[in-house]
Amino acid sequence: MEPIVVGGYLLLMNIVGLYVMYSDKRRAIKHRFRIPERTLFIVSLFGGSIGTWAGMYLFRHKTKHWYFVVGMPLILLCQCAGAVYYLFL
Repeated sequence: MEPIVVGGYLLLMNIVGLYVMYSDKRRAIKHRFRIPERTLFIVSLFGGSIGTWAGMYLFRHKTKHWYFVVGMPLILLCQCAGAVYYLFL
C-alpha cells in the first residue's frame, strides 16, 4: 500500500481519536448522552491510538480509569510493533 495513503489514514484516525475524546468530555460536562467507551477503544484499535491517548491528557478525560491508562499505551505499543514488523521483516 502507498505510504501516503497509510499516512493519510493514520492522520485522519488520530484526528478522529482526538475529537471523540474532546466530544465525550464536553458531553460529560453538559450531562448529555455520552460516547460509549467501546467506541473510544475501537477508534484507537483502528489507528487512532495516538490521538485518543493525547486527548485523554489534553482534555483530562478518562485518566482515572485504569483500563484507559493501561489500554491506550498498550494499543499504541502493539501498533508500533506491527508497523516495525511490516516495515522491516
